[in-house]
Amino acid sequence: MVGQSYGKQDILKQQKGGSAVDWAGTIERALVYMEDHITEELTVGRIAGEVNISAFYFQKGFAMLCGYTIGEYIRMRRLSLAGSELLASDSKVIDVALKYGYDSPDSFTKAFTRFHGSTPTDVRRGGASVKSFAPLHINLSLDGGTVMEYRIENKPALKVMGISRMFSYEAANSDIPKYWNEVYVCAEEKSVMGTYGICFDEEMSGNQFRYMIADDWNEAEAAGKELEVYEIPAHKWAIFPCRGAMPLPLQEVNRRIFAEWLPANRYEIAEGYNIEYYSNPADFKGGTQDPEYYAEVWIPVKEK
Repeated sequence: MVGQSYGKQDILKQQKGGSAVDWAGTIERALVYMEDHITEELTVGRIAGEVNISAFYFQKGFAMLCGYTIGEYIRMRRLSLAGSELLASDSKVIDVALKYGYDSPDSFTKAFTRFHGSTPTDVRRGGASVKSFAPLHINLSLDGGTVMEYRIENKPALKVMGISRMFSYEAANSDIPKYWNEVYVCAEEKSVMGTYGICFDEEMSGNQFRYMIADDWNEAEAAGKELEVYEIPAHKWAIFPCRGAMPLPLQEVNRRIFAEWLPANRYEIAEGYNIEYYSNPADFKGGTQDPEYYAEVWIPVKEK
């Protein structure tokens, strides 16, 4: 199986039209909020709460469209501003470090040097250059014109069994695939087959979400296994097919959901769930690397 996937895109583009403005406006408000509070403690949950969107979908959509996680973006903006301040003012290095969220000179120096290529002390003394990372802004443009396959289904409650772990939004990119490898590839005895990869952000806030590798509930299969059981409420789902050797088709579909489908559609995200459905790899000659392998992305939606 493959784990949760996060694609990247160099620039943020949205389609024109009423719904595009809604989605673009959400990201724009978040960017303005981050800039206005850049020297304060900023968490994904706090920012997402300000724009009234699921922390999970905000983090995922931001990364898909902007090419950075929230944490990466904030860190680069702060280091850029710190470099400018050291270059143009008489502020002490320790004061600048504290202002931009670093609690020790050592951690600030390491991060600053990685970003700028010069130490804060060198910049303070003069003669060393700094790098600039400008704030992002929304670029509304006419884009798209391609076909994206999807269907809308009203599904009853889905009862699943599996194992889960909490993940931070910042580390999800790298940690979830490792979790799949740990559970599905390395385990001597598989407790679950991995029909679903499910993200739960039910409170639509906070800095972590629960990720579950799961199968459909089966009492006989669950007997003797220490599995969690969860029931996802009945929902209307937008379901997007993914075909081909994983994970690239899944990454591309996820990217297009945020870059094309959400801006141009009459639906919006309804709840803090995200489901990836995986066909049984044994049904395909090449497993998950088969060119005909089939998976789906499920997004809970409601009409705007």
